[in-house]
Amino acid sequence: MHIHEEQSERHVLSVTVTNEAGILARIAGLFTARGYNIESLTVADIGTDHRISRITIVTNGPPRVIDQIIAQLDRLVPVHRVIDLTETGPFVERELALVKVAGKGEDRIEALRLADVFRAKVVDTTIESFMFEITGPTDKIDTFVDLMRQIGLVEVGRTGVVGLVRGASAA
Repeated sequence: MHIHEEQSERHVLSVTVTNEAGILARIAGLFTARGYNIESLTVADIGTDHRISRITIVTNGPPRVIDQIIAQLDRLVPVHRVIDLTETGPFVERELALVKVAGKGEDRIEALRLADVFRAKVVDTTIESFMFEITGPTDKIDTFVDLMRQIGLVEVGRTGVVGLVRGASAA
């Protein structure tokens, strides 16, 4: 099998880092240098003293390349730990989106019906539009957005994926 024919797989990486100027750019650079796209990137302070952050990265690539990227991430001084959630076992991932939809009459009724099915909350409304808040796995949000596109999608804002290993202990 040629290198270019390797099967690309979706991976969710959880990277714990010291909050330091430039670390996000250095991490993104490891993917860019290999020509691999970051599909989702979230960063949040997780320490009580604001010194530690968790960066969650969703990417696609052959396992060999993902392993190389993880090894290089592990070597960066501000990186404390890199976990490939996809490889560690069961994990929970979620994303939040705000979805603005315009519509009148039957379109409004259909938008509200679909929002109920997807457990999306109305967080803003006018006579001509709704803004929904929806959380869940990426594919659930993708499906909801695609359905709203048929009704009158105006705008979407997404947070990107966050994920944690299931169970009582930290990964």
